Amino acid sequence: MKINLVRLAQSPAPIRLGYFILNLLLLWLPFAVPIYLLVDDSNLESILTIVLLYVEFIFLLKLWGKYIYQQPQILRHYGLEISRQNAIDLLRGLAIGIISILILFGLQGFLGWLVWQQPHVFLLKIILEGLIVGSGIGFAEELLFRGWLLNELQRDYTPRVALWTDAILFAALHFIKPLEAIIHTLPQFPTLVLLGLTQVWGKGWRRGRLGLPIGLHGGLVWGYYIINVGELIKYSGQVPDWVTGVNNNPLQGVMGMLFMSVLALWMRRITIKIKS
Repeated sequence: MKINLVRLAQSPAPIRLGYFILNLLLLWLPFAVPIYLLVDDSNLESILTIVLLYVEFIFLLKLWGKYIYQQPQILRHYGLEISRQNAIDLLRGLAIGIISILILFGLQGFLGWLVWQQPHVFLLKIILEGLIVGSGIGFAEELLFRGWLLNELQRDYTPRVALWTDAILFAALHFIKPLEAIIHTLPQFPTLVLLGLTQVWGKGWRRGRLGLPIGLHGGLVWGYYIINVGELIKYSGQVPDWVTGVNNNPLQGVMGMLFMSVLALWMRRITIKIKS
Protein backbone atom coordinates (compact mmCIF):
# COMPACT_ATOMS: atom_id res chain seq x y z
CA MET A 1 0.00 0.00 0.00
CA LYS A 2 2.85 2.32 0.89
CA ILE A 3 4.44 1.81 -2.54
CA ASN A 4 1.12 2.56 -4.24
CA LEU A 5 0.77 5.82 -2.35
CA VAL A 6 4.30 6.84 -3.31
CA ARG A 7 3.54 6.04 -6.93
CA LEU A 8 0.33 8.04 -6.74
CA ALA A 9 2.15 11.08 -5.36
CA GLN A 10 4.54 10.87 -8.31
CA SER A 11 1.80 10.32 -10.91
CA PRO A 12 0.79 13.07 -13.38
CA ALA A 13 -1.69 15.64 -12.09
CA PRO A 14 -4.70 14.36 -14.13
CA ILE A 15 -4.29 10.89 -12.58
CA ARG A 16 -4.03 12.30 -9.05
CA LEU A 17 -7.06 14.53 -9.62
CA GLY A 18 -9.10 11.64 -11.03
CA TYR A 19 -8.13 9.34 -8.17
CA PHE A 20 -9.12 11.95 -5.59
CA ILE A 21 -12.49 12.68 -7.23
CA LEU A 22 -13.27 8.97 -7.61
CA ASN A 23 -12.60 8.36 -3.91
CA LEU A 24 -14.68 11.40 -2.97
CA LEU A 25 -17.64 10.07 -4.98
CA LEU A 26 -17.27 6.59 -3.46
CA LEU A 27 -17.28 8.16 -0.01
CA TRP A 28 -20.25 10.43 -0.77
CA LEU A 29 -22.68 8.22 -2.71
CA PRO A 30 -23.58 5.75 0.11
CA PHE A 31 -24.81 8.71 2.17
CA ALA A 32 -26.20 10.83 -0.67
CA VAL A 33 -28.40 8.14 -2.25
CA PRO A 34 -30.58 7.66 0.87
CA ILE A 35 -31.01 11.44 1.10
CA TYR A 36 -32.22 11.59 -2.51
CA LEU A 37 -34.61 8.70 -1.85
CA LEU A 38 -36.00 9.80 1.52
CA VAL A 39 -36.09 13.61 1.40
CA ASP A 40 -39.01 15.07 -0.55
CA ASP A 41 -38.10 18.75 -0.26
CA SER A 42 -35.76 19.46 -3.21
CA ASN A 43 -34.17 22.49 -1.50
CA LEU A 44 -33.44 20.55 1.69
CA GLU A 45 -32.20 17.63 -0.40
CA SER A 46 -29.78 19.91 -2.27
CA ILE A 47 -28.50 21.56 0.91
CA LEU A 48 -27.93 18.27 2.72
CA THR A 49 -26.13 16.59 -0.17
CA ILE A 50 -23.89 19.59 -0.91
CA VAL A 51 -22.96 20.11 2.76
CA LEU A 52 -22.26 16.38 3.10
CA LEU A 53 -20.10 16.42 -0.04
CA TYR A 54 -18.05 19.34 1.21
CA VAL A 55 -17.55 17.93 4.71
CA GLU A 56 -16.28 14.72 3.14
CA PHE A 57 -14.11 16.76 0.75
CA ILE A 58 -12.32 18.42 3.69
CA PHE A 59 -12.02 15.07 5.49
CA LEU A 60 -10.49 13.48 2.39
CA LEU A 61 -8.14 16.46 1.93
CA LYS A 62 -6.65 15.81 5.35
CA LEU A 63 -6.11 12.12 4.56
CA TRP A 64 -4.73 13.11 1.14
CA GLY A 65 -2.16 15.43 2.66
CA LYS A 66 -1.15 13.05 5.43
CA TYR A 67 -0.78 9.85 3.41
CA ILE A 68 0.00 11.02 -0.14
CA TYR A 69 2.29 13.99 0.54
CA GLN A 70 3.23 13.40 4.21
CA GLN A 71 1.83 16.85 5.06
CA PRO A 72 -0.47 16.54 8.11
CA GLN A 73 -1.25 20.28 7.92
CA ILE A 74 -2.30 20.25 4.27
CA LEU A 75 -5.04 22.87 4.74
CA ARG A 76 -2.46 25.30 6.09
CA HIS A 77 -0.25 24.43 3.12
CA TYR A 78 -3.13 25.39 0.83
CA GLY A 79 -3.28 28.80 2.55
CA LEU A 80 -6.16 28.13 4.95
CA GLU A 81 -4.43 29.27 8.11
CA ILE A 82 -5.85 30.76 11.30
CA SER A 83 -3.85 33.93 11.77
CA ARG A 84 -4.34 37.64 12.29
CA GLN A 85 -2.91 38.41 8.86
CA ASN A 86 -5.23 35.97 7.12
CA ALA A 87 -8.21 37.49 8.97
CA ILE A 88 -7.15 40.96 7.78
CA ASP A 89 -6.82 39.58 4.23
CA LEU A 90 -10.33 38.16 4.51
CA LEU A 91 -11.80 41.52 5.57
CA ARG A 92 -9.82 43.31 2.87
CA GLY A 93 -11.17 40.90 0.26
CA LEU A 94 -14.75 41.37 1.46
CA ALA A 95 -14.32 45.14 1.22
CA ILE A 96 -12.81 44.99 -2.29
CA GLY A 97 -15.58 42.67 -3.45
CA ILE A 98 -18.58 44.59 -2.18
CA ILE A 99 -17.12 47.99 -3.13
CA SER A 100 -16.47 46.68 -6.65
CA ILE A 101 -20.13 45.63 -6.97
CA LEU A 102 -21.34 48.99 -5.67
CA ILE A 103 -19.09 50.85 -8.14
CA LEU A 104 -20.29 48.66 -11.03
CA PHE A 105 -23.97 49.24 -10.33
CA GLY A 106 -23.38 52.83 -9.21
CA LEU A 107 -21.73 53.66 -12.54
CA GLN A 108 -24.62 52.15 -14.46
CA GLY A 109 -27.03 54.18 -12.35
CA PHE A 110 -25.04 57.35 -13.07
CA LEU A 111 -25.23 56.60 -16.81
CA GLY A 112 -28.98 56.16 -16.52
CA TRP A 113 -28.95 52.46 -17.39
CA LEU A 114 -30.67 51.51 -14.16
CA VAL A 115 -32.79 53.12 -11.46
CA TRP A 116 -32.29 52.53 -7.74
CA GLN A 117 -35.42 51.49 -5.84
CA GLN A 118 -36.56 51.39 -2.25
CA PRO A 119 -36.24 47.86 -0.84
CA HIS A 120 -39.49 45.93 -0.46
CA VAL A 121 -38.02 43.67 2.22
CA PHE A 122 -36.17 44.19 5.51
CA LEU A 123 -32.76 45.17 4.13
CA LEU A 124 -30.72 44.23 7.22
CA LYS A 125 -32.01 40.64 6.93
CA ILE A 126 -30.90 40.54 3.27
CA ILE A 127 -27.49 41.98 4.18
CA LEU A 128 -26.91 39.32 6.85
CA GLU A 129 -28.19 36.52 4.61
CA GLY A 130 -25.95 37.73 1.80
CA LEU A 131 -22.91 37.78 4.09
CA ILE A 132 -23.55 34.18 5.15
CA VAL A 133 -24.18 32.98 1.59
CA GLY A 134 -21.22 34.89 0.17
CA SER A 135 -18.83 33.71 2.88
CA GLY A 136 -19.95 30.10 2.44
CA ILE A 137 -19.52 30.17 -1.35
CA GLY A 138 -16.22 32.02 -1.09
CA PHE A 139 -14.81 29.52 1.42
CA ALA A 140 -16.01 26.43 -0.46
CA GLU A 141 -14.95 27.46 -3.97
CA GLU A 142 -11.62 28.99 -3.00
CA LEU A 143 -10.49 26.02 -0.92
CA LEU A 144 -11.45 23.80 -3.84
CA PHE A 145 -10.02 25.83 -6.73
CA ARG A 146 -7.28 28.03 -5.26
CA GLY A 147 -6.40 25.52 -2.54
CA TRP A 148 -6.49 21.88 -3.60
CA LEU A 149 -6.75 22.17 -7.41
CA LEU A 150 -4.18 24.94 -7.83
CA ASN A 151 -1.72 23.12 -5.58
CA GLU A 152 -2.05 19.90 -7.59
CA LEU A 153 -1.48 21.81 -10.84
CA GLN A 154 1.52 23.71 -9.46
CA ARG A 155 3.22 20.45 -8.51
CA ASP A 156 3.45 19.46 -12.20
CA TYR A 157 3.23 22.57 -14.35
CA THR A 158 4.76 26.00 -14.73
CA PRO A 159 3.07 28.87 -12.84
CA ARG A 160 1.57 30.21 -16.08
CA VAL A 161 0.08 26.86 -17.13
CA ALA A 162 -1.24 26.25 -13.61
CA LEU A 163 -2.75 29.76 -13.54
CA TRP A 164 -4.68 29.43 -16.79
CA THR A 165 -5.68 25.80 -16.25
CA ASP A 166 -7.06 26.62 -12.82
CA ALA A 167 -9.01 29.64 -14.12
CA ILE A 168 -10.47 27.77 -17.11
CA LEU A 169 -11.47 24.74 -15.02
CA PHE A 170 -13.02 27.09 -12.46
CA ALA A 171 -15.17 28.63 -15.19
CA ALA A 172 -15.96 25.35 -16.95
CA LEU A 173 -17.11 23.53 -13.80
CA HIS A 174 -19.76 26.20 -13.26
CA PHE A 175 -21.46 24.73 -16.36
CA ILE A 176 -22.22 21.29 -14.97
CA LYS A 177 -25.91 21.68 -15.69
CA PRO A 178 -28.48 20.76 -18.38
CA LEU A 179 -27.59 21.74 -21.96
CA GLU A 180 -30.33 24.35 -22.16
CA ALA A 181 -29.01 26.07 -19.03
CA ILE A 182 -25.43 25.90 -20.36
CA ILE A 183 -26.43 27.68 -23.58
CA HIS A 184 -28.47 30.20 -21.59
CA THR A 185 -25.57 31.17 -19.29
CA LEU A 186 -22.64 30.70 -21.72
CA PRO A 187 -21.93 34.48 -22.00
CA GLN A 188 -20.62 34.49 -18.44
CA PHE A 189 -17.76 32.08 -19.25
CA PRO A 190 -15.11 34.77 -20.07
CA THR A 191 -15.97 36.73 -16.93
CA LEU A 192 -15.65 33.60 -14.79
CA VAL A 193 -12.21 32.93 -16.33
CA LEU A 194 -11.21 36.50 -15.42
CA LEU A 195 -12.45 35.94 -11.87
CA GLY A 196 -10.39 32.75 -11.67
CA LEU A 197 -7.26 34.60 -12.82
CA THR A 198 -7.95 37.39 -10.33
CA GLN A 199 -8.20 34.92 -7.47
CA VAL A 200 -4.92 33.15 -8.31
CA TRP A 201 -3.13 36.51 -8.53
CA GLY A 202 -4.80 37.57 -5.29
CA LYS A 203 -3.47 34.49 -3.53
CA GLY A 204 -0.01 35.22 -4.92
CA TRP A 205 -0.22 38.82 -3.69
CA ARG A 206 -0.93 37.61 -0.13
CA ARG A 207 1.98 35.14 -0.08
CA GLY A 208 -0.16 32.06 -0.68
CA ARG A 209 -2.82 32.76 1.96
CA LEU A 210 -6.45 32.12 1.04
CA GLY A 211 -7.97 34.92 3.14
CA LEU A 212 -8.05 37.50 0.34
CA PRO A 213 -9.47 35.19 -2.37
CA ILE A 214 -12.15 33.90 0.02
CA GLY A 215 -13.06 37.43 1.07
CA LEU A 216 -13.04 38.83 -2.48
CA HIS A 217 -15.19 36.01 -3.82
CA GLY A 218 -17.53 36.30 -0.86
CA GLY A 219 -17.72 40.08 -1.20
CA LEU A 220 -18.71 39.89 -4.86
CA VAL A 221 -21.45 37.37 -4.10
CA TRP A 222 -22.53 39.37 -1.04
CA GLY A 223 -22.88 42.64 -2.94
CA TYR A 224 -24.82 41.05 -5.81
CA TYR A 225 -27.05 39.15 -3.35
CA ILE A 226 -28.04 42.37 -1.59
CA ILE A 227 -28.88 44.15 -4.83
CA ASN A 228 -30.59 41.21 -6.54
CA VAL A 229 -32.56 39.64 -3.67
CA GLY A 230 -33.27 43.06 -2.15
CA GLU A 231 -34.63 44.18 -5.56
CA LEU A 232 -32.74 47.46 -5.25
CA ILE A 233 -32.46 48.21 -8.96
CA LYS A 234 -34.56 48.26 -12.10
CA TYR A 235 -32.98 48.48 -15.54
CA SER A 236 -34.16 51.41 -17.64
CA GLY A 237 -33.79 49.66 -21.00
CA GLN A 238 -31.66 52.47 -22.47
CA VAL A 239 -29.05 49.94 -23.57
CA PRO A 240 -29.35 46.26 -24.62
CA ASP A 241 -29.18 43.65 -21.88
CA TRP A 242 -25.96 42.24 -23.37
CA VAL A 243 -24.35 45.47 -22.12
CA THR A 244 -25.72 45.43 -18.57
CA GLY A 245 -26.13 41.66 -18.27
CA VAL A 246 -28.36 39.04 -19.84
CA ASN A 247 -31.04 37.87 -17.38
CA ASN A 248 -29.98 40.75 -15.09
CA ASN A 249 -26.75 38.88 -14.36
CA PRO A 250 -23.75 41.26 -14.57
CA LEU A 251 -21.44 38.32 -15.34
CA GLN A 252 -23.29 37.93 -18.63
CA GLY A 253 -22.82 41.53 -19.78
CA VAL A 254 -20.10 43.67 -21.33
CA MET A 255 -19.99 45.96 -18.28
CA GLY A 256 -19.40 43.05 -15.92
CA MET A 257 -16.66 41.63 -18.14
CA LEU A 258 -14.93 45.03 -18.46
CA PHE A 259 -15.14 45.60 -14.73
CA MET A 260 -13.72 42.16 -13.97
CA SER A 261 -10.94 42.83 -16.50
CA VAL A 262 -9.96 45.98 -14.62
CA LEU A 263 -10.00 44.10 -11.31
CA ALA A 264 -7.93 41.25 -12.79
CA LEU A 265 -5.32 43.59 -14.30
CA TRP A 266 -5.08 45.54 -11.05
CA MET A 267 -4.53 42.32 -9.07
CA ARG A 268 -1.97 41.08 -11.60
CA ARG A 269 -0.05 44.35 -11.43
CA ILE A 270 0.11 44.24 -7.63
CA THR A 271 1.27 40.60 -7.69
CA ILE A 272 4.04 41.32 -10.23
CA LYS A 273 5.14 44.35 -8.22
CA ILE A 274 5.34 42.31 -5.02
CA LYS A 275 7.43 39.58 -6.69
CA SER A 276 9.82 41.98 -8.43
